[in-house]
Parts: sequence; structure tokens; C-alpha cells
Amino acid sequence: MKKRYLALILIFFTVTAFGQSNFYRLSLGGSAGGNYTFADVKGKPAFGGAVNLDYHFTPFITAGIEAQMGLLKGGDRNTGHQREFTNAYQAFMVNAKFRAGEFTDFYYSDFLNYTKGFYLGTGVGMIKNNMNEIVRSKINPDGNPYTFPGKDVSSGLIVPINVGIDFYFPDGWGDIRYIFNINYQANWTFGEGLDGYDDTKTIRRNVGSAPDIYNFLSIGFKYTFGPRGLTGKSIR
Repeated sequence: MKKRYLALILIFFTVTAFGQSNFYRLSLGGSAGGNYTFADVKGKPAFGGAVNLDYHFTPFITAGIEAQMGLLKGGDRNTGHQREFTNAYQAFMVNAKFRAGEFTDFYYSDFLNYTKGFYLGTGVGMIKNNMNEIVRSKINPDGNPYTFPGKDVSSGLIVPINVGIDFYFPDGWGDIRYIFNINYQANWTFGEGLDGYDDTKTIRRNVGSAPDIYNFLSIGFKYTFGPRGLTGKSIR
């Protein structure tokens, strides 16, 4: 009888162990990629990089901070407006992300298991615009000079929208230590600082008041560390 009870206890703890998983609460990572600007001046491809520090409430729900910097470029000289800019920007934002693995039972589906790291997220932040190259004046067809109004240095509010996927890789002990990431981020900006020009309504009649946007498509790598949490879902 004692052996039977002992066997039942061992089975109970074995099932519990397989049904739960430890995970690290913190992750630090970096990413790099290309960006493109949708503003009053036609955008051109450029590049940027970012550093992220995230806190994991669960393996699939995080909140974190991101520091980003790079170049934003645009120009419409071929249209006759002759404007062109290069913005050496810096951005800082806080964000939250929610991954599919938090809401799906991926144990019994290969597709759900492969896509458990798919996520959506948003946040808020600030951007500092610094025009290290910009066309500030032109000669009108009537021969008179025209100076483009705007600021070479400015700052403003941004709202990032993130769509991406994480792929998880264990270390030699079986713990998830490494995360490979693909992320697409659309940043809504407020104000007229992204391209350095503030005369669009003068140049282009009936223009709307839509905010300027820059997109950032990146690949990155994260390392998990710090205190551990316990979840009823296995990440592996």
C-alpha cells in the first residue's frame, strides 16, 4: 500500500513539473534594419538601430523600453519643390507587447507552436529630430528666392505600433536564453519636425493634416536573464 501511495505522489509531481516552466523575467537585446519615411517630402530608404530592455510578466506578455537612432531621408527635387533632407534622429519609447502563446493552446498544433511568438504591441515615446542635411532655400520660377520654413532641430511625441515574431532557443540546460526577433514598427509622429519643413500647405493645396510616419523593419537578438518566474505553459 505504501508503495502505491509513493507511486501516485511521484506521478503527481512529474505531471506538475511537465505542466509548468521557469522563465527569466528580463531580456536585453539589439536590432538593426531599414526605415522609410511617409511625410510631406517623398521618403527614401535609410537605416536605423535599437536597443531594448524588457520585463516579462509571463513568457508572452512584456513591457519595456527602447532607445532607437538612425537616419531618415527624403527628397522631392524632381517635382520642382527642390526639398531634400537627412534627419539623424534619436527616439526613446516605452511599449507593451502581447504574444499569441499567451492565448493559444500550442501544445497540440505545430502551426500554433511555430507562431506562439507572434505579437502585437504599442506604446508612447519621444523623438528628437536633427537635420544634418537639408535644403533651406530655392529660386522660384519668377527669379525670387524662397526660404523653406521649419526647424533643423526639434522634438515631438511618437506612438509606435509593433508587429513581429519571436523565435525561442534554449541553452544547454534547456532554459530559454536566446530570442531571435523580426519586427515591423510604424511610428506616428506629431508635429512637423520629421522632415524639417513646415510649409506643406503653402506648397501643396488642400493637403490633409495626417501625421508624419516613419517605418522601421528590423531583425534582432535578445538574451534573457535575471529573476525567474513560473508559468503553467512551457515555452519550449
